[in-house]
Amino acid sequence: MKEPLTVVPGATAGEILALLRRRGPLTRSEIGRLTGHSRTAVTARVDQLLARDLVVERAAAESTGGRPPVRLELNAHGGVVLAGALGASRTIMAVCDLAGEPLAETELSVDLSDGPAVVLGAAAAEFAQLLDDSGFGKEAVRGIGLSVPGAVDVVTGRSVSPPVQQGWGDVPFLDYFTARFPVPITVDNDVNALALEQRRRHPDVDDLVVIKASTGIGAGIICRGTLIRGTVGAAGEIGHIKVSDGGGALCRCGGIDCLEAVAAGWALTPKLAAAGLPVKRTLDIADLARDGDPAAVRAVRDAGRCIGEVAAALINVLNPELLFVDGDLAYAAEPLIAGMREVIYQRATAMATRKLRIEASDLHGQGSVAACATMILDDILSPRAVDSLLAAA
Repeated sequence: MKEPLTVVPGATAGEILALLRRRGPLTRSEIGRLTGHSRTAVTARVDQLLARDLVVERAAAESTGGRPPVRLELNAHGGVVLAGALGASRTIMAVCDLAGEPLAETELSVDLSDGPAVVLGAAAAEFAQLLDDSGFGKEAVRGIGLSVPGAVDVVTGRSVSPPVQQGWGDVPFLDYFTARFPVPITVDNDVNALALEQRRRHPDVDDLVVIKASTGIGAGIICRGTLIRGTVGAAGEIGHIKVSDGGGALCRCGGIDCLEAVAAGWALTPKLAAAGLPVKRTLDIADLARDGDPAAVRAVRDAGRCIGEVAAALINVLNPELLFVDGDLAYAAEPLIAGMREVIYQRATAMATRKLRIEASDLHGQGSVAACATMILDDILSPRAVDSLLAAA
């Protein structure tokens, strides 16, 4: 869905590029109408963008006779970004163009218990291999977007979550990549990245929540169009909210009756395996539930009820318009969301749910990479960053 044309008076070159990213190809005349600039001023700014290969000119297909109008658009092939979605059991990595489209992609099996040096070292090496596979050299890389499980200080790029995996507390994520790729790097919590991507895909929705139910459980919150991170980046850590009927379950954080301890993949997988189900990871549970296995369906629906209890409180506080459910458990969306709805509509107020839509995410795997690409592209192609780049030229 394209957003309506919006006047940006006195736009800088960076703001003109932002217009082209949001709206798509525009003629110089259209840019002039949107910005109030004269043709000379528009040409000066566009020439700066052309000189740095940030935009390209293309003749429009339609013409009323004579020379067809020339439209300007983002030069998607003016470089690449690297995107990596680090998960508890696997990492999805890609080389993307400047429009965020993947050019080469792979899945890297990881085990967080191996520690950050092994896991992140392997990820950096895989990025180099992907570049080779896609035919690009390191000089083409404009930036790296990385999402990780757990809270992150986005200023320092270090993890701030209490380490549920030994060795993953206070990890300097940037250090593992900057030596090999000296480019801007953004690192954020995985579900925050998903929330930003959903906001990009639904620009008309200012209030939304993404709940990721996978090996762990977390939430990404968009409020009035802005991602809520909190004072130390810990907003959305719903996996450690206590549920009312946890049965005394011990959480890996050391607490009792945390949502994760009764509804996350790390807790469900060994329980179902002990009951004789052929499961080794969260996605196996979802696959069995989709195939109609009664025990798996019951486990996923029960997990949905527990998640719904916490989600109801979020809905009462935040009153979102959209609630997306993502993560490996969400591959079995029907029983998971059915369980959530059952409790949400019991516990959340009628006012807060009046316009609420609860939907399974359409992102999943590749969407996680798209979220990481969007995250870094929004940084390096922001008006501020582009204007700084042009000023330094």
